[in-house]
Amino acid sequence: MKTEIEVKFLDIDIDEVRDKLKAAGAHLEQPMRLMKRALVETEETRKRNGYLRVRDEGDKITATFKQFKENSLTGAQEREITVSDFDETLAIFAEFGLNYHTFQESKRETWKFEDVEVVIDEWPWINPYIEIEADSEDAVKNAAKELGYDWDDAVFGSVDVIYNIEYPNMTVRGVIDIKEVRFGEPAPKEFVGKAVS
Repeated sequence: MKTEIEVKFLDIDIDEVRDKLKAAGAHLEQPMRLMKRALVETEETRKRNGYLRVRDEGDKITATFKQFKENSLTGAQEREITVSDFDETLAIFAEFGLNYHTFQESKRETWKFEDVEVVIDEWPWINPYIEIEADSEDAVKNAAKELGYDWDDAVFGSVDVIYNIEYPNMTVRGVIDIKEVRFGEPAPKEFVGKAVS
C-alpha cells in the first residue's frame, strides 16, 4: 500500500491561506467543489483501523481502502483505484454485503505548490483546515514552514481526529459513526460539549 505523507493545520482563514499560497507561487488546480463519499466498515477493516471508501471528487471517482497505522506524518496508508460511477460502485459493494454506513459531504479546493499538494477542506460542523501532502517528509515540512505554519500545531490522522478536537465530549468516534454528514444539517446529538456555530 502507498504511505501517505500528510499533515493538517486547523482553524484556518480560507482567504488568508489563498493569499499565502499565491505569494508562495502555488497555482490553483481545482476550485472549491462539493465532494461526496460513502464509507464501508467490516470487522476486518475495523481490526486494521481502516475502511473502504467510494468518493466523488468532482473530477474523478475513486474506490479506496484506507488504513491508519498511527496518527503521525506517515501513519496513513491507502490502496486506490479510479472507478467510473459512484452509485454503481456502491451497488457492486452491496451485492457482497458491503453496505455503506456513513455518507459524508465535504468541500475541497486543491492547490499545487512545487511537488506538494495543498488542499483547503471544509466539513460540516467544524472550522476549515488545510492538508499538506507530498512524497517526502522534508517536502511537507518545508511547505508548512513556507506557508507560515508552526509544526507544533500539526495534526495527523483522519478527519475524525479533528472532530474529536472540536467536540471533546462526543460519544462516538467521529463522523465515521454518523449516518448522514451533510452541510446545512444541525450537528448530531452525539457531538456534545461545544456550542455549534
